[in-house]
Amino acid sequence: MAIARPIRLLGAVAILAVLLVFYRISHSTPSLVPSSSGGDTHKLTDGMKRDPLLDPTGEPEGILWRAEDNDYAPDSTESARINATLLSLVRNEELGELVKTMRDLERTWNHKFNYPWTFLNDQPFTEEFKRKTQEATKAKCYYEQIPAEHWEAPEWIDDELVKESNKILEEQGIQYSGKSSYHKMCRWNSGMFYKHPALANTRYYWRVEPKVQFFCNVDYDVFRYMQDHNKTYGFTINLFDAPESLPSLWPETERFIAEHPEYVAENNMMEWLVDDKLRPEHNKKANGYSTCHFWSNFEIGDMDFFRSERYEAYFNYLDRAGGFFYERWGDAPVHSVALGLFEDASKVHWFRDIGYRHIPYFNCPNSPKCSGCTPGKFYEGASWLSKEDCRPNYFKYVGTH
Repeated sequence: MAIARPIRLLGAVAILAVLLVFYRISHSTPSLVPSSSGGDTHKLTDGMKRDPLLDPTGEPEGILWRAEDNDYAPDSTESARINATLLSLVRNEELGELVKTMRDLERTWNHKFNYPWTFLNDQPFTEEFKRKTQEATKAKCYYEQIPAEHWEAPEWIDDELVKESNKILEEQGIQYSGKSSYHKMCRWNSGMFYKHPALANTRYYWRVEPKVQFFCNVDYDVFRYMQDHNKTYGFTINLFDAPESLPSLWPETERFIAEHPEYVAENNMMEWLVDDKLRPEHNKKANGYSTCHFWSNFEIGDMDFFRSERYEAYFNYLDRAGGFFYERWGDAPVHSVALGLFEDASKVHWFRDIGYRHIPYFNCPNSPKCSGCTPGKFYEGASWLSKEDCRPNYFKYVGTH
């Protein structure tokens, strides 16, 4: 018996409704969690449905060296300190902001361990700078000037081409692209800092910059942790970079690894470096690079990696390509790409327990040892800043440690 037309229409509508529900479920948007800025939302991928920093955060696993159990007195000749330093590239005029940062880090960590501070500048430090920084710590302080040959642009860089290319970058709104000193700093931080004569016998460093904050008491020797657990590099914040600042970095890197496939680690982080799902427009503009990188204003590292044959060869290749001056290659993506390709992923560590801020981003764990920041807060400011978070990619491909 034929089914009446109205009934057929109702049946069709019902089927379409069911199909629409299934479609919406299968194409649902990623999980949303409260954002770091008011009532906005922060979109997360399958790599991070919930910010791990919202969960209770403790110290890293394993044996940890503590000040109360070992000799960390400032002038001890039998100190438990290893061959490491707090390292700061800073100018005399940044003294006020640097001292605030020093007091923060001394209060939360270094007053227990008294690791030395090494300050570097392309100009001589003033006596006021030396006096006020030494007053901020019981540890030894060293003041070093960067050799001109480490700081200035190499001879093969075309000054006229630099001016023209930097003008284009400025028109694209790339921050600091017109500042010669910024380009020099990025190159120095990429491939020169570990060559300074004053650091020749130093292995580990903790990079510290002015205008940063530390929120959590850290009760173990982080340098001993790096050494004892065979870690090469430690980070807190993981971001996307501006793709317009480094369009040739990945193509040059691909050419390098085509010439030197032996340098690529078996357990590398290639997927994190080339992901094109979370920010496909970045991958496209950066010619195959996701632009994900460790934000290097905080980094705890083993200089033996940077002094290695593979890293030195990579840096020299990039240096000859000229992108530190013709584009705006930062030391953060250069370090990150090198670590992602040439180091075993297990040797990179997220210091999730170290509360840290460099405006406008945070690493704020949920821990009773922390105060002054909101657990899980990633940014402060406009809601678009949430898009700069590359941790979902890192956690998806590498893990949360």
